[in-house]
Amino acid sequence: MQQRRIGRTDLSVSKICLGTMTWGQQNTEAEGHAQMDLALSRGVNFLDTAEMYPIPPKAETQGRTEAYIGNWMKARGNRDRVVLASKVVGRTDSDWYRDGRPSKLVRADIVDAIDKSLRRLQTDYIDLYQIHFPERPIAWGANPTRVGTAPAERLADETSIAETLAVFGELVKAGKIRHFGVSNESSWGIMRFIAESERGAGPRVASVQNAYNLVNRTFEVNLAEVCDREEIGLLAYSPLAQGYLTGKYDHGVRPEGARSTLFDRGQRYQKPQAAEALLAYNELARSFGMEPALFANAYVTSRWFVTSNIIGATSLSQLEVALNSAEVAWTEEMQTAVDDIHQRVGNPCP
Repeated sequence: MQQRRIGRTDLSVSKICLGTMTWGQQNTEAEGHAQMDLALSRGVNFLDTAEMYPIPPKAETQGRTEAYIGNWMKARGNRDRVVLASKVVGRTDSDWYRDGRPSKLVRADIVDAIDKSLRRLQTDYIDLYQIHFPERPIAWGANPTRVGTAPAERLADETSIAETLAVFGELVKAGKIRHFGVSNESSWGIMRFIAESERGAGPRVASVQNAYNLVNRTFEVNLAEVCDREEIGLLAYSPLAQGYLTGKYDHGVRPEGARSTLFDRGQRYQKPQAAEALLAYNELARSFGMEPALFANAYVTSRWFVTSNIIGATSLSQLEVALNSAEVAWTEEMQTAVDDIHQRVGNPCP
């Protein structure tokens, strides 16, 4: 398994990262452990989780995923073999993260989050600690295809990026985290974090975790240039568009037990023209003699600006397909065919 360096850090991670958000909701602890065992045996050294997980977020399940990972690392004695990433929530009215109060990106809340995550993960440090989503009001995913409310909403009690970044600086000095990253962030947000870091407010942002897949290539428009020139690694999530790029939802099918069937949270991939685009890519994959899931994952991993592709699975067979995508030789013919569809359908699912 090829490894790539995250930004300017000393973290060398596999080009496939194992995502964990289903463990504790769709997957049992034993199933999560089996997925980690398989991924590690195939050369994956990178795990991504969050205090919010599993998804969908609920008070009664929050934190289970981190606890499962902590139990696994303790049982296997392999903390030194794992690059571990987790996240703190941004601004939210959900009060279960902070023991009955809303959460913001202020010192008290970030410290509360990291201390709880470290206990659940049964470790002294997290290699990459990320802001899950910004505190300021922006479009989810940070790169919409068109502008929303204008001018953008400003909150009277918005925590400044400099204030937030200073807390991450404290965590680095305390040895609780090694590096700092963001998620669901925009070009402006990343550049502000860099500017504040250069002024000495806190650590330099090492990575951004944003959605990227065949039906959402908005990252390429501005963020790819920012990350290239500023040496920031993209950790791409949702390479299968929440399963819509596996073909299982083609023609309106809703299989029993599938995520969109269980939770009705797939609206991002149910927009006008989305079904046409998804079907076109899935049929293209089949024309190359590949499962759609294999093709879609291989596309993301092949992009020059992707440091690691965060895969997700609810079964070992699904995980095998995702891991196998690392071995696919992406060709110019494949890319031309993908670009031909993209020219016609654009980015229907930002």
